[in-house]
Amino acid sequence: MTLMSFPACNGILDNIYDEPSAEDRADFGFIEIDKENKSGTIYIDATSYTKWTYIDFHTLTIDSLEITEGMTEPAEWDIAIHRYDVKTNGASVIETGFTGLSTLRASGEIPGGTYIKDEWTTKKIVIDMSGMMEGELKYTESFYNTELSKWLFVDTSSMPPNYNPSNKVYVVKLKDNTVAAVRLKNFMDASGVKGFMTIEYIYPLEF
Repeated sequence: MTLMSFPACNGILDNIYDEPSAEDRADFGFIEIDKENKSGTIYIDATSYTKWTYIDFHTLTIDSLEITEGMTEPAEWDIAIHRYDVKTNGASVIETGFTGLSTLRASGEIPGGTYIKDEWTTKKIVIDMSGMMEGELKYTESFYNTELSKWLFVDTSSMPPNYNPSNKVYVVKLKDNTVAAVRLKNFMDASGVKGFMTIEYIYPLEF
């Protein structure tokens, strides 16, 4: 894990990171599954800075693990989410021009172009915000997919920060050569707490 510093924020970032409310949130995972159309909806709690949530499209399951030094990841998974950061299990990703899964399906083909693989990073995955006001953030080393992480841009150049979802569909070529399509439908819950993510998917995407 790595400790990084940046200029002090003089209080302007205080209290901008939402805390989960006390509302009961038992319904996580693949909450909607349309087997006929090989599609559905995933709902996850990505509010924690100290967890990865692993999504397995093959088994339609999720698993959340605390980030620790030398942690062992699940044996099988396809994409993993930390807050809005995303990594893949040996996959590559492209951002499409489609803003709906139905229009992607109607196109009749897997999008062409340059698919982006994960890269190793030491300064993307923030796991400790406690030193923010002293100008320090703690990061963990991890793989990171710059393309799929485009699904939500958090702009902290003004206060409060602006959350800008791309609303785009992303096509993910998994390591077993099957293909998934995902779209971030929402990044907050009904009460406005950010980090509760609703993801639409098609798997497998076939034509």
